[in-house]
Amino acid sequence: MANSKNIIVTESELELKKLMKQQPIHKKNRIQMLLILKKSQKSLSKIELATILKVNHNTAQKWRKAYFDKGIDGLLFDGRIGFKQSIINSEIHQAIEQRLTSPKDAFTSYVDLINWIVENYIPGGINYHTVNKYVKRHFGAKLKVSRKSHINKDPNAVEAFKKTSE
Repeated sequence: MANSKNIIVTESELELKKLMKQQPIHKKNRIQMLLILKKSQKSLSKIELATILKVNHNTAQKWRKAYFDKGIDGLLFDGRIGFKQSIINSEIHQAIEQRLTSPKDAFTSYVDLINWIVENYIPGGINYHTVNKYVKRHFGAKLKVSRKSHINKDPNAVEAFKKTSE
């Protein structure tokens, strides 16, 4: 069996405890690992370390390697970059809202909406699910055309029909 990797923690215990208080919950175990390595008299294997931390041995190995290669900054870096900006900007949002509220010029399907967006705003195309989720999230719309009455129906003709049908 191979010897465990001897990792020397350069930060002091006080620095690590202070750093642990500043970290979010999902990164506290990483600092805890450094505290355990700092306090231990012998070098710990990844399995021993994982047992103490109650994490998978592969996770413990990954954290040890990150600290060994890049230091404390490499250990605490998790690669999250934030939210991706929406392809639908405010101009397109307002145009969609205007078309959705229009009784005569409304869309009959999401495919119709996508084709309209591609023709007028985004020539490269847009994903169906992007449009679907965006319209549902922002407008609460379900693109279904009601078939109860025609939009060009004459109210006077309706009244005349009702009078003659009795």
